[in-house]
Amino acid sequence: MAVFPKTRAALLCGAALLALAACADGNFDFDLRDSLGTGLDTSDAAFAVRTADLPRPDNRGIISYPNYQVAVARRGDTLSAVAGRVGLPASELATFNGMAPDQPLRRGEIIALPRRVAEPSPATGAATSGPILPSAAPVDVRPIAPSESIASTPLADAGIRPASPPPPAPATAPAQSGQEPIRHKVVRGETGYSIARKYGVPVKSLAEWNGLTGDLLIREGQFLLIPVALPGGGAAPDTTRPGSGSVAPVPPSAAKPLPDEKATTATPKETPPSPALADTKTSVSDTARFAIPVTGPIIRPYSKGKNDGIAISAPAGSDVRAADAGTVAAITRDTDQIPILVLRHSGNILTVYAGVDNITVKKGDSVRRGQVIAKVRAAAAPGLHFEVREGFDSVDPVPYIN
Repeated sequence: MAVFPKTRAALLCGAALLALAACADGNFDFDLRDSLGTGLDTSDAAFAVRTADLPRPDNRGIISYPNYQVAVARRGDTLSAVAGRVGLPASELATFNGMAPDQPLRRGEIIALPRRVAEPSPATGAATSGPILPSAAPVDVRPIAPSESIASTPLADAGIRPASPPPPAPATAPAQSGQEPIRHKVVRGETGYSIARKYGVPVKSLAEWNGLTGDLLIREGQFLLIPVALPGGGAAPDTTRPGSGSVAPVPPSAAKPLPDEKATTATPKETPPSPALADTKTSVSDTARFAIPVTGPIIRPYSKGKNDGIAISAPAGSDVRAADAGTVAAITRDTDQIPILVLRHSGNILTVYAGVDNITVKKGDSVRRGQVIAKVRAAAAPGLHFEVREGFDSVDPVPYIN
């Protein structure tokens, strides 16, 4: 029985990043540049990082830090509405953020302020005052000891008494404390995924902090707040200065060439497939949630973070069929220019098909369940890598096709 070589399986595992997002508007932000050439999903390290919650803005929507301020958009806001709330000209705010004054905003979207406005305070609906500053060491405010008081001085012996102490100052709201996050300005060529991986933060946290939809759709010139990592939650990679942009890191496989297969004498160890899976021929089913996309045995089972889908052995040229009715969300290629096809289905579900060729559909097409959408690509060990994604997360496809 044919099996996928490790190098081939590692390549196909990179397709997992294609379906990290699904949303109703149809916009996708796929980034495979640093996800191929290893047997692991490169986003795992980022998901090990725990991040703080976004600080609560005041009644104007303003979050204030020592070096900048941002406004958080509300549902139904336009840029002009935000400008009116914070007291800045709409044209100035629009120019700074690279958008039109009448641009509709998503709830939670971050708008950078070009200059400072009044700091948050109880008057603006904030429980604390001023910008968010790093916590400082407590100040010693102990009262003067009796031995140092005026009562024991020569002035007291002479009958000179101090004036009555002034009344206490009115209580003020405490200062805000916390950590200032990096404010990143998006440059051309970046994606939400590459930014999340650059700073070592979870994709989900980046979306939550910046009001992004599930596809992490971003625009050139947009400002993003990078979530603050909590202590003990994993180490973040080195970053460039805020706002200088980022590029995807070089994949580990590019650091040094692969060994010459002819010079390799030892046979690489393969994880033996489950006998139950290997002995089962899969075919299109009308009763399961999804139909199996190609006829053949499942030779590599799902393993979260290592193989975010299943590998199905099939002869080159075999029909690859849509697992269910849906829409073609994306057609892209990996770094070896091998096509990868993504379909969107109802219920915020994506399916990913890698190791294919001769694709018969185009982006935006509607497909029916069982429709031929591609062929299995000719290779040393031909077959299909098939994934199912529920929103951000990969899941085992087997329950869907049984």
